[in-house]
Amino acid sequence: MARREEYEALLERSKRFYETALMQISKKFYDLAAFSLEQSLQLYLKACLLKLGADYPRTHSVRKLLEHIYKITEHQEINELQSRLSVELGALEDAYIASRYIARSYSLEELKRLKGAVEEVKSIVERAVG
Repeated sequence: MARREEYEALLERSKRFYETALMQISKKFYDLAAFSLEQSLQLYLKACLLKLGADYPRTHSVRKLLEHIYKITEHQEINELQSRLSVELGALEDAYIASRYIARSYSLEELKRLKGAVEEVKSIVERAVG
């Protein structure tokens, strides 16, 4: 698959995971919604790395992916975002792991914070990547 096709496929899957998360939130499937939000952000960040002309590292860590984007763009908002949303980004990574190995429940308030973090990260990264 060509880089442009992979970029578009990752973006489309990211959008689908986000839409799935919204549906899961509406049905109170909060554990699944947390996983879908993590997947949406992870795939989005990987797509952005491709857009920047970089290969993305084979990791599931949204924090590492975000750090990689920061190193390429040196966009200060990303650096600030990493500090300010460190708890939420860590919780998203935990959602990925918990979805496979641990029964973890989430509250609606937690999901609202995770959803807000995903939206903010995407918005800031979009400005950095163009």
